[in-house]
Amino acid sequence: MRIGRTGDGVSDVIVIGGGVVGASAAYHLARVGASVTLVDREDQGQATAAGAGICSPSNVLDAPAAYYPLAVRSGKYYDELLAHLAEDGERATGYDVTGMLRIARSAEEAVQLPDVMRALRDARAQGASHIGDTALLNPSAVAALFPPLGPVHGAVYSSGGARVDGRLLRDALRRAAARHGARLMHASAALDVRGRRVHGVVVDGENLSADGVLIAGGAWSAGLTEILGIVLPVSPIRDQIAHLSLPGTDTSGWPVVTGFHAHYLLGFPHGRVVAGATREDAGFDYQTTAAGVHEVLGEALRIAPGLATATLAEIRIGMRPATPDNLPVLGALPGLSNTYIAAGHGAYGLQLGPYSAALVADQMRGIAPPLDMTPYAPERYSAVG
Repeated sequence: MRIGRTGDGVSDVIVIGGGVVGASAAYHLARVGASVTLVDREDQGQATAAGAGICSPSNVLDAPAAYYPLAVRSGKYYDELLAHLAEDGERATGYDVTGMLRIARSAEEAVQLPDVMRALRDARAQGASHIGDTALLNPSAVAALFPPLGPVHGAVYSSGGARVDGRLLRDALRRAAARHGARLMHASAALDVRGRRVHGVVVDGENLSADGVLIAGGAWSAGLTEILGIVLPVSPIRDQIAHLSLPGTDTSGWPVVTGFHAHYLLGFPHGRVVAGATREDAGFDYQTTAAGVHEVLGEALRIAPGLATATLAEIRIGMRPATPDNLPVLGALPGLSNTYIAAGHGAYGLQLGPYSAALVADQMRGIAPPLDMTPYAPERYSAVG
C-alpha cells in the first residue's frame, strides 16, 4: 500500500491515537499530501501529556542493543522535525538542549563515571552525534549547573542532553497537520474489519473508510488489535511525576539530572522543576497515591534538598506503553497489507516517538526505512497470530 501523492489522486489514511506518536505520523503524512484523519479519545493518563520530556543521549548505554540505531536517529531527527514545524509557524514545543548530568552520589558510583564517559565518547565516535561533548565534572561544577543538588561525588556531563514539553509538541504537531489538511476528531475509534481486511474505523457509529490505518494508541494499542485476533504484549506501566514550582528562579537552563537509579530531575522555564518517576504495574488505574507521591518527592529531596522550599504544583499520571523486550512495536500487522502500528515506546515515547512515527508513515507510503526494522516488528512476539 502506498499513501501519498499518486497519479490517481491522494490516498486516505486514518491514525488512531493523538499523542506524540499519532500526531507526528499525521503531520508527516499530511505534509506529503495524504488525506489524513486523526482520531483521539484523549484518555486520562495519556503518556505524552504526562511525560517529563527527557531526550537522553545516555539511554544508549543502558538499553537493548537494538535500541541503539533507533535512538541515534531519533536524536538527530528532532532538528529536522523542529525545522519543519517552524516553517509551518509552530515554534512552541518546549524543546531545548540543556545538557545532561549523570551524577554519582557515592564513592562506589563515582568509580563508574570514567567508564560512562568513555562509553558515551565511543558511541559518539560511532555516529551518535546527538550526545555532544562530554566531560567529568567535580562536585562544585555540578552544583553550579543544578543549584538545588545535595552533595555529590562528581558527574558525567553530556552537552547534547535535551528536554521537550510533550503537551506543547503534541499540540504543535496537531495544528501543523491540520494546516496541511488533516482532519482531527475527538472520539473513540474501533477497527472496521471485514474478513481479513481493515476497511477503516468506526467512530461514534459511523464507518470511516480508509486505504490505510495506523494504530498509535499508546498503552491502549493492544486493545485495538484484539478484533483481528492479534495479541500484542503492550501493557501500561503507571508513572507518577511531580511538578514543582520555584517562583522567581530561572530554571530554564538547568540540565537534566539522572544517575545510577531510575529517578530524574529537570527544569523548564518559569521556575518549573519536574521530578519523577514511579514505575508501577497498576494497569489503567488512574490514581495519585500516597505511596507514589512519597516515592517521587522523597527521591527528589534526597538528591536535591534545595528543592525543599518548592511548592507542589501538580502530580501527573502517565500510562507508559511497555513491552517485554523494552523495544517499540513498529510496522505492518501480520497478514494485513494496510494496517500498521507504532506503539510500545515505554518511558522513551517523547524521545523515540516522532522518528518512529515518521518511519512507519514512510513504510505506509512504500518507502524503505534506513535501518533494519526487524527488531521492532510485531511478528517478533510468539503471541501474534
